[in-house]
Amino acid sequence: MNAANFDSSRAMDLSGLANAAKAGTGGSPSAPSGGSYVVEADARSFEQYLGRSMQYPLVVEFYSPRANAQQVSDDLVALANAARGKYLLVRLNVDANPQIAGALGVQAVPMVVGVIGGQLAPLFQGTADKAHAAQMIDELLKVAVANGIVGQAQPVSGPADGSGEAEPAGPDPRFAAADEAMAAGDFEKAVAEFDKILAETPNDPDATAGRNGAQLLARLGDQNPQDVLARAQAAPGDVEAQLAAADVELAGGRPEAAFARLIEVVRNTAGDERDRVRVRLLELFDTIGNTDPAVLKARRDLMAALY
Repeated sequence: MNAANFDSSRAMDLSGLANAAKAGTGGSPSAPSGGSYVVEADARSFEQYLGRSMQYPLVVEFYSPRANAQQVSDDLVALANAARGKYLLVRLNVDANPQIAGALGVQAVPMVVGVIGGQLAPLFQGTADKAHAAQMIDELLKVAVANGIVGQAQPVSGPADGSGEAEPAGPDPRFAAADEAMAAGDFEKAVAEFDKILAETPNDPDATAGRNGAQLLARLGDQNPQDVLARAQAAPGDVEAQLAAADVELAGGRPEAAFARLIEVVRNTAGDERDRVRVRLLELFDTIGNTDPAVLKARRDLMAALY
């Protein structure tokens, strides 16, 4: 999976999914709680969960109790809860929901896929150890950042292992217009739509992250990343070039490099120029999420650079 572009050639065909959901037995999204980021889907709620992938990434586990792969499930639940909202783990029992498995061509389980912006891309099939699962999910998260899907999943209610019933849930309708603009590649419009949400609910973390992600993609435009990085290397004192290079690094899944670059600029500038770089850094922190280890370290480094 390429972090600069979502590989749509690997995406699974979602045609027929809506009809398959209608053929199911119904039900609402069931979710685990106590700060958990794992939900158990059924035929009807699965499509609703897919809609959330316009805000943040999903990892979907197709499983069967007959598959003798409980360790894979346990590892996925542990990884999802440890990530604390970088993505949501959606589990689907293919025995109980054969119509969804059929619509998506799931032939063997366990099967784990990622979902970004409504597109599904295979991560792995069959048993895999925790380290391999973590590596594949990390690649998915880099792709999500590169495509402006930078919202944070919120903890849901129910048992932390993903079992049991919970309150009905669905995509937040406030983000529909912004999600549509993002999907269409109209990032300026997406920024305007996120601004409308923030006017109503200032400091909303999902809207803030979404706005910053849309702004990032708007700034990137159709620039060649290698050219941007080359310009920055050739002109270390050019603040504009360093800001552009940091955007490229963040979008390429290298937030540590982006943060280190701008913190160095903060050390070497003063006045309005320094403040501009500081504000951009804070925006990039919000884009990734303030609980991310890279952000926590960079915040400490920024404080040291400022004082």
